[in-house]
Amino acid sequence: MSLMKVEGLIMGEGKKNIRKPSRFGRHPIEGYSVHTALWVEKDGQLFIGGGRAKLLEEIDRLGSIAAAARSMNLTYSNAWLWVDAMNQLSEEPLVTKNTGGVGGGKAVVTEAGHKAINLYKELRDRLENDFDSEVSEEF
Repeated sequence: MSLMKVEGLIMGEGKKNIRKPSRFGRHPIEGYSVHTALWVEKDGQLFIGGGRAKLLEEIDRLGSIAAAARSMNLTYSNAWLWVDAMNQLSEEPLVTKNTGGVGGGKAVVTEAGHKAINLYKELRDRLENDFDSEVSEEF
């Protein structure tokens, strides 16, 4: 194999002790695998990507935009901007929220939100699986 550039890491035949980037797990999968950055735009604006899908999952798990933001090391204002952008671009809101007070202060991921998460994950998995099989055949 000639020199091949893989995510900024140059690997050559016969090289030993190649340092792997820190973002790779401690228990890598054998063989080649493809990782993608995927996002969906609507009218040229970011609708959903990995970060926004994760935010929706965290809101669903924690019931709060603020708690979800903290769990992802985001500011509340950034998380709210993401939620607002997704809600504005979607035909139906992905997240609804109740204002504070007794029984309030909760954020709820709607059915449309769950559908968006699932469709995003399905698209990402299909894309990675297609590339994985192609890479396996080529290398």
